[in-house]
Amino acid sequence: MVQTDFLVIGSGIAGLTYALKMARRFPDRRVTVVTKAAADETNTKYAQGGVAGVTDFENDSFEKHINDTLIAGDGLCNQKVVEIVVKEGVDRIGEIIRWGAEFDKDPDGDYNLGREGGHSEFRILHHKDVTGREMERALLEQVQLLPNIEFMKHWFVVEIITQHHLGYLITKSTPDIECYGVYALDTNTNKVETILAGVTLLATGGNGQVYRTTTNPSVATGDGVAMVYRAKGRVENMEFIQFHPTALFEPAVGGQAFLITEAVRGDGGILRNKKGEAFMERYDPRKDLAPRDVVARAIDSEMKITGTEHVWLDCRHMDQQKFIHHFPNIYEKCLSIGIDVSQQMIPVAPAAHYSCGGIKTDEWGRTSIRHLYAAGECASTGLHGANRLASNSLLEAMVFGHRAFEHAASTIPQQIAPGRIPDWDTAGTTDPREMILITQSLKELQLLMSDYVGIVRTNVRLERAMKRLDLLWAETEQLYQSTTVSPQLGELRNMITVAYLIVKGAQLRKESRGLHFNTDYPEKSVLLQNIVL
Repeated sequence: MVQTDFLVIGSGIAGLTYALKMARRFPDRRVTVVTKAAADETNTKYAQGGVAGVTDFENDSFEKHINDTLIAGDGLCNQKVVEIVVKEGVDRIGEIIRWGAEFDKDPDGDYNLGREGGHSEFRILHHKDVTGREMERALLEQVQLLPNIEFMKHWFVVEIITQHHLGYLITKSTPDIECYGVYALDTNTNKVETILAGVTLLATGGNGQVYRTTTNPSVATGDGVAMVYRAKGRVENMEFIQFHPTALFEPAVGGQAFLITEAVRGDGGILRNKKGEAFMERYDPRKDLAPRDVVARAIDSEMKITGTEHVWLDCRHMDQQKFIHHFPNIYEKCLSIGIDVSQQMIPVAPAAHYSCGGIKTDEWGRTSIRHLYAAGECASTGLHGANRLASNSLLEAMVFGHRAFEHAASTIPQQIAPGRIPDWDTAGTTDPREMILITQSLKELQLLMSDYVGIVRTNVRLERAMKRLDLLWAETEQLYQSTTVSPQLGELRNMITVAYLIVKGAQLRKESRGLHFNTDYPEKSVLLQNIVL
């Protein structure tokens, strides 16, 4: 058994912001960060474009950023939360700069601000095309200076511990469900251990691996959302899955796709179809800088009209030296597959990118389960509504990592858990004899989600998806009950749960709004609502 004061699940920007602040506030207390891979293998690391924030007050304002966010969110943003994030985000950006994060500057020393889809002004701070990696680096360097922060790397968190594990019946209507910590698998010993904590923060990232093609790394399997749902916590708006319009199309490559950041279009890149036509003007007056939901559906439409698997991103007219300086990783990646961006267009297609829904939280990052907080992509704070504005995610992660810290630091429970938490029960289980039972189910899951629950949906597709998910769930639960737990089995189980939540939310939303487009309900409903499950 491990006991800690503050437990953090996940080591992206939200989790590290919280851990760093908590360790500094309470130098005599223990902060434990659990991550299922290396410390820097997070969604944060793969965020290319940048972080949005109002720093140029001569040309920009909080009001403009707030308005852009509300427009992108298509009516479902929580305006109070939007105002909090936009206004407090400036302090958080200044903070991470003081911690050592470097953002690109012009020759005169001013920040070189970019612009992306949905933004009315240039306000994106960036570090080349690896902004998330730079911010992660700065945070990890700061965290490693503090002796009271402990990293538990390559541990897979299996379940949240609540009163359920003390023998009580817990339902969605049970008041005051409490979190006492987690059960986690040490992949070095293959044993599930008990980790008890006074306060737990979930910063487990996204769920893009539910789809066949995603910009997310392999760790993005929706673990936090699935665990909270199983613990009878509240989850909302899972139907709003953002597909990044421009992932590099490589026909022989599946899984994680290479992201072509929206900043390329912000700098002048133009989307073209098979005929070479700049098609975005037919879909939106903002053309290539329309919000992501609009651009992704436009590309999907063009691909279906022309019968192609991708469209083109034309950068041939752009200043090539500036392109190489601003987007060195993209330039090198394209060259590695035989594409010279000065001479050839880049083949791109949408890929699952970001979950706008997640674990329902309040303005302090509190979930519906006591002593359990959530921040970052796994949380649904109310900022994004039906569609996330580009580069608001890193901002939100810093703001809510900070807000969860502020609230948790003022309300530390004195007792970790009442009574004795039982050890993990492995009775009746054996090692799996065939990994094919897991790997094949994963392929089926990703295929059905991509084919039936993608950018454009219908009632029939959603119904088929749900029927197949029911079968996958039954087979996987039987396997889970009879075999020893493994990261692969745990992730599959979590992804099936997340897929169910996405489909269920999509079935309940009888309209088309933001990232959810159903051809059976093509119009927006006059009744604005969040789908809480």
